[in-house]
Amino acid sequence: MSAIFGPCAGGAVYSPALTDFIMMTEDTSYMFVTGPKVVKTVTGEDISVEDLGGADVHASKSGVSHFKVENEEEGLLLIRKLLSYLPQNNLEEAPIVETDDPIDRMEDALNEMVPHNPNLPYDIKDVIHTIVDDAEFLEVHRNYAKNIVVGFGRMDGMSVGVVANQPNYLAGVLDCAASKKAARFIRFCDAFNIPILTLVDVPGFLPGSNQEYAGIINEGAKLMFAYGEATVPKVTVTIRKSYGGAHDVMSCKQLRGDFNYAWPNAQIAVMGAKGAIEVLEGRNVAKLGSNEEKEAYVQKKTNEYEEAFANPYQAAAYGYIDDVIEPRNTRFRIIRAFQSLQTKRLSNPMKKHSNIPL
Repeated sequence: MSAIFGPCAGGAVYSPALTDFIMMTEDTSYMFVTGPKVVKTVTGEDISVEDLGGADVHASKSGVSHFKVENEEEGLLLIRKLLSYLPQNNLEEAPIVETDDPIDRMEDALNEMVPHNPNLPYDIKDVIHTIVDDAEFLEVHRNYAKNIVVGFGRMDGMSVGVVANQPNYLAGVLDCAASKKAARFIRFCDAFNIPILTLVDVPGFLPGSNQEYAGIINEGAKLMFAYGEATVPKVTVTIRKSYGGAHDVMSCKQLRGDFNYAWPNAQIAVMGAKGAIEVLEGRNVAKLGSNEEKEAYVQKKTNEYEEAFANPYQAAAYGYIDDVIEPRNTRFRIIRAFQSLQTKRLSNPMKKHSNIPL
């Protein structure tokens, strides 16, 4: 861990960059390879120290800093809290802390937490705080790639890494930054034997030329690679949406997910119902006369598609979902799954090192 409480510039920045977590203090710390004066001389860009490499910049734009704190005291307290979730080394199991929070705690609020309208947002952190021990969740990279949430919590006293799509920001889509953020966190958890809980509500990858030019294919592949290579226990719960390629990379069964659950209203498919109908029924729609007829036909076919395919039972029939669970029972099922996986031992094929898509 690196705590940057003052200036860090030039070649010195690579020392913290090699560590697992970086923390910066507001207004007093900065990191950059070349300072504002050199930037001004070489490129003509006039920029302040804070705008070039301050805590806000690295916590929200570059993703270099995992934590941003107000002062050194808060930073040291946060380091202690973070250490409480981690083993002493990579040979130890995830630490277990005694808790009075019962395993079978039912949360009726979960049954109403997700809107029935699949297009309405909600805060996935509310779900996380509801199911983890004592509602304690330490978020990592809070201000970077907000469309995905990663951090540490405890389930029945055992440390777990949580990866969750955030419908409250960009509808929870995966983009380059979110894929990279999640992949790095997953690889850390795997390196230190911390089980991974994945909460899925993802409509797909963010489309557009900007994302393609930024290499979203490689970035998405990093996330897929991280999940596929991880040998720690992996439990996945599909909360609402899980479409297309985004379903593939979010710890699906084919990526060696150990237990994959879904809530009853979950939609697991290649694409959303309306998009599928536009592809499948495009010619038939074009033959219709008025716009009213077209809209009525599309709506009818969309409803039929949703009823037939946009549900977790189709996926369960093919073995891609282990069980459809009641939302209020989520905590109990997750803990039981992790308990059954405590003796899991899995090794990857022998090789010098893996070639992760960089």
